[in-house]
Amino acid sequence: MSQLPAATVVSGASSGIGRAIAEALLGQGRTVVNLDYAAPQWEHPKLASFQADLTKEDETRQRAADIAARFNVTALVNNAGATRPGTIDTATTQQLDDVVGLHLRAVLLLTQAFLPSLRACRQGRIVNMSSRAALGKPERIVYSATKAGMIGMTRTLAMELGRDGITVNALGPGPIATELFRQSNPEGAPQTERILKSIAVGRMGTPEDVARAALFFLAPENGFVTGQVLYVCGGTTLGVAPV
Repeated sequence: MSQLPAATVVSGASSGIGRAIAEALLGQGRTVVNLDYAAPQWEHPKLASFQADLTKEDETRQRAADIAARFNVTALVNNAGATRPGTIDTATTQQLDDVVGLHLRAVLLLTQAFLPSLRACRQGRIVNMSSRAALGKPERIVYSATKAGMIGMTRTLAMELGRDGITVNALGPGPIATELFRQSNPEGAPQTERILKSIAVGRMGTPEDVARAALFFLAPENGFVTGQVLYVCGGTTLGVAPV
């Protein structure tokens, strides 16, 4: 049995949805490790933060090794993300490389780095942050492609790791009021108004809405739910997502 302190790693927890998930976990008394390119502007006695550019393989590997040397990682939330808006006419291979590195390669590297401790605890939990855009979204060609790739990775990991007691699930947030959302959808812009009108529950989602869904997947007692995608989207996927 490891003598290192048990912890949940949340990538991209300096702000937005990642911060909300981290704060919810801290509220349960858990130790949380934040892995982000920017240092958080908030503190908690049980929060440890590491900085890394997760689009860079060597940097990701090194920080993951640093975390594994200091903590017994029993859960992992692959939350860090970037939108890189663009259509097929404007998207660049550099944008594609960036989001592949962040949404797919980093997920692979972090999962591999923490597998020994995830397996050892016999109830490891992995949550991957996909998106409603995985079902298709105009002007998000590279973003939607990699977020859909995360779902394929989630399902395959669930099949491979289930016998080890590890569950692997994905969340697909829809319109969530974060700084990242506002950057791509300014208040009052026509596309923002269209999004608001498409939400069945009549309001934008909050980071806390997503955090509560993450807590369900991360709970030790929920070991019979794996390989699933939960769209936290206010109903925007109705008529789009497969039954």
